[in-house]
Amino acid sequence: MKTPNPEYIRELKDVVKNSPYPSHMKMALTEISFDQSIVIMELDRCHLQPYGIVHGGVIATLIDTATFWAGFLRLPGDAGLVNVDLKLNYLKSVVKGRLRAEGYCMRPGKTISYAEARVVDEEGQLIAHGTSSLMALPGKGIDMAIPKFL
Repeated sequence: MKTPNPEYIRELKDVVKNSPYPSHMKMALTEISFDQSIVIMELDRCHLQPYGIVHGGVIATLIDTATFWAGFLRLPGDAGLVNVDLKLNYLKSVVKGRLRAEGYCMRPGKTISYAEARVVDEEGQLIAHGTSSLMALPGKGIDMAIPKFL
């Protein structure tokens, strides 16, 4: 198996952090390796629905993002990735703090991969669980000058 280039990983995390949607959502890709990712979100007032709890779409975004990055490193350097379905269960409400989404690619594939993610609160309590099918998009990769693999 190829070894991810640490410089590429650092730049990738920075690109994600400074992209419009992750920045808006106050989330960051903090860890990425083959078949795994961790995404952290600092909750704020903008994440709450009218009843004062975190909106389900915010939690769905975390699951979508964690599954995406869990499947990303196995792609060829020129390929992109898109989630083609997302299934999730909300298990506990949350109102503040930091959420952590842990993504795992359970079945990597050349065209379709299958991943799951868990969202936990600061105490490690399970907030939500979800799965996603991901489709590779040849020629649609993130254009970075640093090689993806050593």
